[in-house]
Parts: sequence; C-alpha cells; structure tokens
Amino acid sequence: MRLGIYGRKVGMTQIFDDNGGTVPITVIDTTGCVVTQVKTKASEGYNAIQVGFGKRKPQNVGKAAAGHFKKAGVEAKARVKEIRFEETTDLSQVKTGQVLTPSMFTKGDRVDVSGITKGYGFTGVMKRYGWSGKDATHGTSKYFRHGGSNGTNTFPGRVLKNHGMPGQWGNRLRTAQNLEVVDVRPEQNLILLRGAVPGPKQGMLLIRSTKKKKAPEGRTMVQA
Repeated sequence: MRLGIYGRKVGMTQIFDDNGGTVPITVIDTTGCVVTQVKTKASEGYNAIQVGFGKRKPQNVGKAAAGHFKKAGVEAKARVKEIRFEETTDLSQVKTGQVLTPSMFTKGDRVDVSGITKGYGFTGVMKRYGWSGKDATHGTSKYFRHGGSNGTNTFPGRVLKNHGMPGQWGNRLRTAQNLEVVDVRPEQNLILLRGAVPGPKQGMLLIRSTKKKKAPEGRTMVQA
C-alpha cells in the first residue's frame, strides 16, 4: 500500500549526520490532516480517501461543504484533497474522522513529494528558459532579449512543437521523486526530508511512498 499524507512546507534548514556533515533538509508540517471521506470502487468507481487540511471559520464555509464536514464528524477545513489508490488496495481500516499522522513513515523511507511550484508570472524566454539573447553589439537593433525565429518557411510551414516562447513561468504541479526521510517527529507532526521540494513556504504538499521502490508492507495510514 502506497502511504500518503498532506502537509505544508515550513521551510529548509540543515542538520548534522553521524559523521558531523551537514544535511540540507525540508521540514513539512502535517498537523490537522483528517479523513473526511472514504471512496471505494463500489461507491465512486475508484479507491481514494478525501483529506481535509487546515482550519477555517464555520461562517466562511458554504452550506454544502458544512454539511459534508458535519457528516464526516470533523471541523471545517480550509483545503480538501484526494489521495488515490489502486483498485486492489483495501481501505476498510480507514474511517472518516481519523487523523493522519507522519508516524506512517519511518527514518530511511523513500517518498515522492508533489506540489505547485512558485509562480513568477508572464516572462520572456531569457528568464523562462535561460537563453542568452542576441549579442549587444553595434548593428543589433531591438533584438537583445528576443527568442528569434519561432517557425519555418514553406515546409512544414508551422511552429514546431515544444518551441520555447514567452509565457507563464512556474505555477505548475511538479513532483520530486525518491527523497529520503531523514527523521519523523510524530509529537510535532513533522517530517524531515533530504533536499528540496516544489513550492513556496506554506505551500501544500502531497507526500507518498515513492513509485521507484516497493511500497512498505505491514503498515497502514492510520494507527490501530
């Protein structure tokens, strides 16, 4: 079973390993991650659990969402997301209202972390792709930061696919794969990962067992 939990990126820091070397880590806070709905193949057509994260004032929640949270027996949540599973996954042990904690992971586990990257707005090709631009020498006119020709002549007479052009930079869903879990602190609801993860501080992240290795056996997402 591929374990999974949502959390917020606190930021990056460093710790010292057993040999005295520094290890860059990302701290992720998983406080308040609660199951709000369990979806199965029979009822919804696929297996998933719906997770609520973060606090929200009840007066700021619509009637439909308020009724959904009331049915699940949980307080109003700021965000609601799904964690999908394979058809063969048994979700009978997961119930609405249960709290997900980082103790499902242990030191040395490998995880994939998905999040929305930082958005930098509409940018040109030099900032977006790191292109060098035209030489700023005598004779060059108004083409210092241009992308150059973006197509061809009569054949094939169109813009080729994947050609770099100005556009939105960032604000995309990206996944950092096979990151090492350096430490897990259940009493603080913190997961410490080696290296960087997508997104800004306070950005929402999905942490799941990596696809590159076999999922942990004998573990569940909720404590018995």
